[in-house]
Amino acid sequence: MLHQFNAFSNFGLFLHIQTMTTYSSTKFKEEVDVLTQLDEYCTLIVWNDEVNSFDWVIETLVDICGHTSEQAEQCAIIIDSKGKYAVKEGDYDTLKPMCDAITERGIGATIEVIAN
Repeated sequence: MLHQFNAFSNFGLFLHIQTMTTYSSTKFKEEVDVLTQLDEYCTLIVWNDEVNSFDWVIETLVDICGHTSEQAEQCAIIIDSKGKYAVKEGDYDTLKPMCDAITERGIGATIEVIAN
């Protein structure tokens, strides 16, 4: 009996494992493909709304994301014109506290995985 598990993702390291097991006089060959998850690379998306001012978004990006005033202003302009913008990239554990802090200030923000 041959069992095969196939997994594929944009993120991770693909390993193939083959084992032979003997039960009584019957041999079973089992092949397993294992996907080992690596750190996913993500973006912190800030969303446009009709509530928050440019100044508030700029101040938030400076305070929370460490942007310069110029960077934050450029991000705010893009957010306003495109509806959203990836203001920061990194791993999930780094971006999650930033996302939470931005949403606590009343600004819409999400984290999205970057597809490779």
